[in-house]
Amino acid sequence: MAGNLTRDEARERARLLTVASYTVELDLTKGAERFGSTTVIRFGCAEPGAASFVDLHGGAVHEVTLNGTALDPASYDAAKGRIPLPDLAADNELRVVADATYSRSGEGLHRFVDPVDQSVYLYSQFETADAHRMYTCFDQPDLKATFELTVTAPEGWEVVTNEAADAAEGGRWHFPPTPEISTYITALVAGPYHVVRDEYRREDGTTIPLGVYCRASLAEFLDADAIVDVTRQGFAFFEKVFDRAYPFTKYDQLFVPEFNAGAMENAGCVTFLEDYVFRSRVTDAAYERRAETILHEMAHMWFGDLVTMRWWDDLWLNESFATYMSVLCQAEATKWTSSWTTFANVEKAWAYRQDQLPSTHPISADIPDIRAVEINFDGITYAKGASVLKQLVAYVGRDNFLEGVRRYFQQHAWGNTTLADLLGPLEKTSGRDLASWSKEWLETAGVNTLRPSYEVDGDGNFTSFTVLQEAKADYPTLRSHRVAIGLYDRTAEGIVRRDRIELDVSGPRTDVAELVGVKRPDLVLVNDDDLTYAKVRLDEHSLATLVDGIGDIRDGLPRALCWSAAWDMTRDAEMSTRDYVRLVVKGAGAVTDITVAQTLLRQARTAVQQYADPAWRPEGLKLMADALYEMAKGAEPGSDFQLAYLQAFAAAATSDEHLAFVAGLLDGSASLDGLTVDTDLRWALLRRLVVTGKAGKDRVDAELRRDPTAAGERQAAGAVASIPDPEAKAAAWAKIISGELPNAVYRATLGGFVDPDHVELLVPYVDAYFAEIGRIWTEWSSDMSQTFAEVAYPFLVIEQSTVDRTDAYIADQAPPAALVRLLSEGRDGVVRALRARAKDAAS
Repeated sequence: MAGNLTRDEARERARLLTVASYTVELDLTKGAERFGSTTVIRFGCAEPGAASFVDLHGGAVHEVTLNGTALDPASYDAAKGRIPLPDLAADNELRVVADATYSRSGEGLHRFVDPVDQSVYLYSQFETADAHRMYTCFDQPDLKATFELTVTAPEGWEVVTNEAADAAEGGRWHFPPTPEISTYITALVAGPYHVVRDEYRREDGTTIPLGVYCRASLAEFLDADAIVDVTRQGFAFFEKVFDRAYPFTKYDQLFVPEFNAGAMENAGCVTFLEDYVFRSRVTDAAYERRAETILHEMAHMWFGDLVTMRWWDDLWLNESFATYMSVLCQAEATKWTSSWTTFANVEKAWAYRQDQLPSTHPISADIPDIRAVEINFDGITYAKGASVLKQLVAYVGRDNFLEGVRRYFQQHAWGNTTLADLLGPLEKTSGRDLASWSKEWLETAGVNTLRPSYEVDGDGNFTSFTVLQEAKADYPTLRSHRVAIGLYDRTAEGIVRRDRIELDVSGPRTDVAELVGVKRPDLVLVNDDDLTYAKVRLDEHSLATLVDGIGDIRDGLPRALCWSAAWDMTRDAEMSTRDYVRLVVKGAGAVTDITVAQTLLRQARTAVQQYADPAWRPEGLKLMADALYEMAKGAEPGSDFQLAYLQAFAAAATSDEHLAFVAGLLDGSASLDGLTVDTDLRWALLRRLVVTGKAGKDRVDAELRRDPTAAGERQAAGAVASIPDPEAKAAAWAKIISGELPNAVYRATLGGFVDPDHVELLVPYVDAYFAEIGRIWTEWSSDMSQTFAEVAYPFLVIEQSTVDRTDAYIADQAPPAALVRLLSEGRDGVVRALRARAKDAAS
């Protein structure tokens, strides 16, 4: 949002105004830079004579008419993106005629030209407050209204919005009014999209029309049947558990180019990152992630679209709920029945990392303005919130929880809510007072650590057993946890659970009397079954068991929890990096869950590159590459694991022998039985050769000629930026800071620039980063500037000087709070890496 709407401004505008309807006419035939945008808004004012303002970003305003009186278009404040509205009546009609600007940053109405066939594709992205980049509006979630659209588009285009068109002739499309919804979930997608139509049929015979869309040049790769299958499973599950029919008239899912996020829950018109249209072989982990995303956005149709948070303080009400419900649906209604294992290993790892940063915040956050919320789509808002909801379900009971949610929908349909509006029905259905639970879990920040502490006698029996709870001094809250303690023994069938004790843990020490006299197992697992949100530590005896035989743990969830504990201990410098990497190398081959396996391999590579003593790093990469090479050769031909091992091997290869094999796979002189070297794998192999100096720009250019697509252009941009040469880095940096790259190519170039294999080439850009960040933060759009702040930060220059330079910049320049947060997060990563390196060097 150009003017960065504050919470106080939004509250005052909501107190003053009641919006009834929008009638919007868009002309998409005016050229490549701008489009026509005419908006009529009908709204009431509680205090006739008062003044307010309406939002419009990047517009050329031609006419402003309020209640029949022409206002001066020059009153439009382009810097703030606002049109002042003086002397309002009790009932008002505002008409604004403007030309709006197409976006290349993925915000507002984004315009993309397909390099394959030069076709033009448009799509909107309005969260959090970018609807006013496309039409004039009161752009805040609690001023809901109906929206009626008329769109003029080139002949042969598909035009998709929140409602199905009721008239489409000669390139002019009309869409009937929507129900009352928020501006940020309105949508427009237009272009020569390929579409597959289907339906979801309920048991009573009624149907929901379905559409699956992608660019025409991707149509051959669109597996619409698989997408529709998950969609049907989701509708069947959600309509049953919510006991409320899907609230909109149709459900379109559109895979769009250069999307900045995974997906967006526009009402009845969901947009997705088109990377989910898989043009090359991917493992089942990618299909599982796509299914979770589909179900996450579908859950939003009820929680977020039907009932919407009043202000962005309660963003978590949308995102945490959708995350929890999507995993629940996956586990119970799709083939991915082990999705809670994925959740424990992926989502919760994200949450734990975010919650340990200096910028941690309560789940129910304090959001003073739009810029603050735009950096709050994070691991706390999504994954920690979902973890806490999972605990809440256990606390109040699943039936009580779902009945409370049903009442919430009944009471607040088409309205706006706060946290209290959700807790009220849950208290009534469960009979529990949730005030203390909310304060403890939703209104405080930080993550607790749980440790087992015990003594044993000469026979190996526990003589005492205590669960210790810790909290960081900055966030000292010790919470109440419902946990299970699992006792695991080595057997002929592997490491299996002998017994399980479930109890409440609170305060710094909780004695477990039930375990006194019990024989110590080979492995003690606090938080077995992943019941609570807390970091877990392993005692020395259990850690030894883990190092010797983590692959022997028979069940996936406890094995994933042990992997998570080991990773946490490594990041916290309680376990040396080389020990963690050796643990992964030894145990990853026994992991049967492909998502967990790929996560482990990524974490191990990160550990070597950032957390290992630099003197050990070459040995660590060789250790990984040697093991992964053998694992790839020994994997079942054509299996997901073969592909995962090979991809991880290619990313770690450094020796001449290994790089020769990589080159052989690329040119066809080497092979693995069952492995197809398809387009995306070719790029991965070539990227490694470029990074290691075995290939240059000429090879990248040749590969781009083989793959002259949008994805190929991004891959090429990243590869060229990763060339280990000062001139190549300088050229990439110049492109990055120019502000001229479209968002997807910009991200790819930035990703190649910060390749971790040649940190020495990044040292000169520490000062360059701090010289540019202030300008970029001020001048660029929110998403583009935030990406630069995070990714270009010199997090790979792991030196005390980087920390000192960051501190000096914050002290001298006093940047805005949102930027301070991102800088402090980057700084924390360097400090953490320095601690881990010191631990590793001392091992």
